[in-house]
Amino acid sequence: MEIVEPIRRKVDIDMVKSALKKHPRDLALFVTGINSGLRISDLLQLRIGDVTERGGGRVRVAYSVTLREKKTGKSKSFPLNTAARSALRRYLDDIDGDCRPDKPLFKSRKGGDRPIGRVQAYRILTKAAKAAGLRRIGTHTLRKTFGYWSYKGGADVAFLQKILNHRSQEDTLRYIGILQDDLDNVYRKLNL
Repeated sequence: MEIVEPIRRKVDIDMVKSALKKHPRDLALFVTGINSGLRISDLLQLRIGDVTERGGGRVRVAYSVTLREKKTGKSKSFPLNTAARSALRRYLDDIDGDCRPDKPLFKSRKGGDRPIGRVQAYRILTKAAKAAGLRRIGTHTLRKTFGYWSYKGGADVAFLQKILNHRSQEDTLRYIGILQDDLDNVYRKLNL
């Protein structure tokens, strides 16, 4: 199995989004994944009711999500940022009228009330990545991209370790792809 990497350039993230823009479900999967840090198994188990609020006769995208992680069994709660909420809103508008809370969020097009599977999620992401000229991309890229950009944005590695449920900060840094060049840049930028 090939090790996948985070997407390290915003232009590449935008290119993947562009490749997915005609498919609101797939774009919502990508954007929610890179903005939540969820494992693909947790993304795919989401129900419409997990990301929506009902009121005033309209279904609105929620401001936060609470779920039980499939791998760890732990409860996890986190806010949905503007990018994720926007992608989810577009997707929910696209499936207009089919927003029952118990339905899978990322519903399979093969019929029934089943979510897409891991293999289909992989196909969606790798096809979009290929269109964007990227390699070494898979479903785990979503979670790694979240971690990478959170770290680059100033998130404390101890917080990321907790969010990602890693045993050590070293594991977290290795996981999110902090390369030797990034470490070397710390030395280069410091000129006392």
